Amino acid sequence: MTGVRLDKWLWAARFFKTRAKAKEAIEGGKVHVNGKRGKPSKDVQINNELVISQGWDKKTVIVKNVTDKRSGAPAAQLLYTETEESIENRNLQSMQRRSAGALISQVPPSKRDRRLIRKFRDQNL
Repeated sequence: MTGVRLDKWLWAARFFKTRAKAKEAIEGGKVHVNGKRGKPSKDVQINNELVISQGWDKKTVIVKNVTDKRSGAPAAQLLYTETEESIENRNLQSMQRRSAGALISQVPPSKRDRRLIRKFRDQNL
């Protein structure tokens, strides 16, 4: 097999649960093929570089095999390899989000705190 539709390959590689969600992501500009915005019907070839944005994460993968059949997760991971740079960036961003979340208080502000917040906003507009 020389090429497979992009939406089918993303579904077979288990990046998305359905082809419809894969197509929606592609049309929304979340998937780029070799630096260009992808289309659902674009053929994916071996050694193509895909940039896939999912939620907070942005993955850069190199296509190693093409198929239009969805199989188990271990077999799906053999279809691509993620670049080292992509893995490092995702881990760094994950740590930054975790550390930023630690600074946010889980307790709602008191009446006095809300007054101070309003006062601060009014003075700094």
